[in-house]
Amino acid sequence: MNIRYPAVAGRFYTHSPAQLQAQLDGWLNATDHDNESTANNTVEPSTIRALIVPHAGYMFSGQTAAKAYRQLLPLANKIKRIILIGPSHRYYFRGCALPPADVFATPLGNVTLSTQTIATLSELEDVELSEQAHALEHSLEVQLPFIQTIFNNFSLLPILTSNVSPAVLAKLIDSLWRSDDTLLIISSDLSHFHPYSQAQRIDRQTCQLIEQFEPSITPEQACGSTGINTLLLLAKRRGYQLKRVELINSGDTAGDKEKVVGYVSYLITDT
Repeated sequence: MNIRYPAVAGRFYTHSPAQLQAQLDGWLNATDHDNESTANNTVEPSTIRALIVPHAGYMFSGQTAAKAYRQLLPLANKIKRIILIGPSHRYYFRGCALPPADVFATPLGNVTLSTQTIATLSELEDVELSEQAHALEHSLEVQLPFIQTIFNNFSLLPILTSNVSPAVLAKLIDSLWRSDDTLLIISSDLSHFHPYSQAQRIDRQTCQLIEQFEPSITPEQACGSTGINTLLLLAKRRGYQLKRVELINSGDTAGDKEKVVGYVSYLITDT
């Protein structure tokens, strides 16, 4: 069995299975009225088709991600396939990179990959198999413990993006993201390393574009801009709705306010 082992356990999140599970359980089982914005954006779980969630260390952005993920708990047995898209931070390549692995491992166990779909997609022009691209990448890995905790029986299609257009990526996943038992997760942070008030302005402007389904987000506005723009293209085409759960930055959590990173979570629904 080809296993992609965790690269950022112990840095972005705890490597202790017991501590990690306890942290996730606490976040995911918190009541929505603990946060006014979350309560105001509660949706019918059966309508949720996609998420946008951040991918920083859990001390910085974990609760922002959890406030979106917790609304998926009623779908634990419904979702059978998850398409997870995030940016490659370490390697530049043309197109998209899929892993030549059977499972992704975390401290909570193994996540089964959609190996047949990976094999099929790897034959396409804009897709490559790359163990190197996935080996140290955190943008997908930090989502896995959330996914493992919520869902019971699913397979994962993990896609890293580099030099690829949203139109190409949209064409790649359009037919895969059709059935009600398939969930799309876009992993992205927002602006990086601006002073607190400047970052707030930039991130609010980015969210306005997202909420207008305007697929023109730049990498300076969101490191996972390709995935976000791809989602916006498909969601607008399908008439989906989008609800912001929470918008903060690292100055609101565990960082200083001199150079902050922005975090947002969204729910995308089909009604």
